[in-house]
Amino acid sequence: QVQLVESGGGLVPPGGSLRLSCAASGFTFSRLVMNWYRQAPGKERELVAAITRPGGTTNYADSVKGRFTISRDNSKNTVYLQMNSLKPEDTAVYYCNTRISLGSYWGQGTQVTVSS
Repeated sequence: QVQLVESGGGLVPPGGSLRLSCAASGFTFSRLVMNWYRQAPGKERELVAAITRPGGTTNYADSVKGRFTISRDNSKNTVYLQMNSLKPEDTAVYYCNTRISLGSYWGQGTQVTVSS
């Protein structure tokens, strides 16, 4: 079955960096678009970044452009989110996501807290 397992979250001071990872299994990873979403307390889940199949075209939310970088390693079935210059407003649970046919699949999420 489809599994997405995020890791790499934690507590970081403003201006710091984190790299999130999402290990995927149960589907042909290299063929699918992979997404990172986040959800802050009291807010709706929002798309942060997306990366297409091999070729790796990327898209970012305006709020993270120039600070976050999404990448993928198809040999490891893993997608990454490098987050630099973190701000308190980046505090959220970050989720990995992909869509297969009519289904949308999510990981369990990893907490990122930006605070001094």
